This record gives sequence, C-alpha cells and structure tokens, in this order.
Amino acid sequence: MINLLIVCTHNRCRSILAEAIARQHCPALSVFSAGSAPAGQVYPSSIAFLQQAGYSTEGLCSQSWDAVPEPIDIVMTVCDRAANESCPLYLGPALKIHWGLPDPSSLPIAQQPPAFEALIDTLAQRFSMLQQLQQQGASAEPALFAQIAEAVPAPQFNR
Repeated sequence: MINLLIVCTHNRCRSILAEAIARQHCPALSVFSAGSAPAGQVYPSSIAFLQQAGYSTEGLCSQSWDAVPEPIDIVMTVCDRAANESCPLYLGPALKIHWGLPDPSSLPIAQQPPAFEALIDTLAQRFSMLQQLQQQGASAEPALFAQIAEAVPAPQFNR
C-alpha cells in the first residue's frame, strides 16, 4: 500500500478535503493529511460540506506532519501558489508533487458554499482519475499527477 501525505500549512481545509476524498476514491492508498503549522482545529465548513457530499469525516483532524506514521511514499502539497501562498517544505524521503488549490475558507462566508462544492467536485474527479489510471497500471509518478491536474483544473474563486 502506498502512503500519501497531503500537506498544507494549517491542515484545516484543503488538505482535510483532499484526505477524505482520496480515502473514498483511492482505497489502494493509505491517506493522511497534516500541516507544517497546524491550526489544531478543522475548519467547520470543511466537515459540513464533506458530509453534505457524502464523504466520511471520521478521524479527520488538524495535525502536524510529525504525528503521521512513517514511511511516507508521496507528499502532495495543496497550497495555492497562484495566490502567492508559500508551500510547506517536507524534507523527508518521498516523492513530492503539487496540486495547487484555492482556499474556500478564505472567502467571505456567503461565497463559501459554491467554492467548497467546486473544490470537492474537482478533488473527486482528480482522485477518481488517479484510481482509474492506477487500476490500468499507471505508476505514481509526478507526471501522472501533473496529467491529472491538467485534465481537471483547479476551480477559480473570485476574491
């Protein structure tokens, strides 16, 4: 089984969404999420919108990557470089990939529902595609993740 660690700075929204969705769509992966400076609490709307979309939220928590079991095979950062966010730098020996995603929790409350729904849909499409490609024999290489991100672009939010 491949261990996938999904990382963003605070581990309260995007990495939490990605963890829950990856767990459901990619059963061949052991999925964790963590942050370099975890908030210590998951953003409440992250849980609410995951549940609304039918994803399990059991065990989701904001945690440091120090709390994640080793070894990690793949580290995926989900910070939004397009919004000039700095991405955490994981120094352990792992394949490093990046799926830049906008942060729906950074929007005004009234704009969050469609943003969460769009991001959850994007992640569901990406992880479904990953599962399908792996079942067809594709290996977990950076080019595969880049291909998926290109095929299913990140949603754009008006800030």
